[in-house]
Formats: sequence, structure tokens, C-alpha cells
Amino acid sequence: MSRNKKLTPEQYNVCFLKGTEAAFSGKFNKHYKPGMYMCVNCGSELFSSETKFDSGTGWPSFWDAANVKREEDNSLGMVRTEVLCNNCGAHLGHVFNDGPRGKTGLRYCINSLALDFKSKKISG
Repeated sequence: MSRNKKLTPEQYNVCFLKGTEAAFSGKFNKHYKPGMYMCVNCGSELFSSETKFDSGTGWPSFWDAANVKREEDNSLGMVRTEVLCNNCGAHLGHVFNDGPRGKTGLRYCINSLALDFKSKKISG
């Protein structure tokens, strides 16, 4: 696992100690600008703003992802699917099968602390 950026202690806790930020506390929970959500550690493009939706869970939620890998997570006495950056291995969050119908049916539940955002310029 390579780290390319100096992370805050909170970002490091989420990305490399597999922590979770408190619900409704993340800067990207209610963020809906057009652009791309990137890995805070290595800058890989992970989630398009076009796939973001309000799940009401308190974490940024997306119905599709790019450049991620999934691994089984048996922590907390339950089986979940962990989402990691495919490039650097940073922990991003988890994916669940309760996403929007008519899309992928998935809900990528992601920590804001694991993300950066690059705005997309709107022409017009």
C-alpha cells in the first residue's frame, strides 16, 4: 500500500486503519456539484458525481464506482463488503445491495475523509 500524500490523522485513520467517520459529519455527504470524487491518498478517480445519490444514511452514497476493489470484511461480527482504492489500497467504505432500483442496485457507502473532489467545468 503506497501513500502518495500527507494525510491528516483522521484521513489516515479511515484510509489505513479502516476507521469510519461519524454519520452526517462528512463534507461530501450533501455535496452535489458536478465532477469526480478521487482517492484522498493517491488521486485515482473513483466516483462520478453523476452516480451520487442521497441515501439518507449520513455518508456519501454512489450507485457505481471506478478503480475500486472489493474484499470481504468480517469485522464487527457481521459480513460486509469493503471498498478499497484499486491503486493504493486505501479503505473507502463499504458496498451494500440496497441502492437505487433501475441503476446497479448497489450503494457504495463512502467516507468523505477518504475522498477529494475535482470540479467539472460546465460549458455554456
